[in-house]
Amino acid sequence: MKTFLPKTSEIKRAWYEADASKFTLGRLASKVATVLRGKHKVSFTPHMDVGDFVVVTNAEKVRFTGRKLEQKKYHRFSGYPGGLYTKSLAERMEKEPEKVIRDAVYNMIDKNRLRKLILRRLKVVKGDKHQFPKEKEIK
Repeated sequence: MKTFLPKTSEIKRAWYEADASKFTLGRLASKVATVLRGKHKVSFTPHMDVGDFVVVTNAEKVRFTGRKLEQKKYHRFSGYPGGLYTKSLAERMEKEPEKVIRDAVYNMIDKNRLRKLILRRLKVVKGDKHQFPKEKEIK
């Protein structure tokens, strides 16, 4: 197979919008990660950053199945003895629903040098209103 190598000037970036109230968290994160990475394009190249921008609206209205709100836990460790901090998904959704979606998408993107660059194109907002352009919608 031949890999298509686009020049940097040939990479066109579109703006996609995804309404989080229509999806469960995992399905939303996988679709957003695909668009951010650029896998939906014909000119996809694994070692280049060819993806598009994605704006996720209604972050606080994303759906969950089962009893994830009570049972799913997020852990942070400070590096010191006794420094393990744990929050449930429900606590995190009250205070920082944008970070819940960002973390889910972050874990679905390949673990390589491009991950931080790719994640910069993800914009997550509460509510419907945002100042970013909208060209296409993720369904």
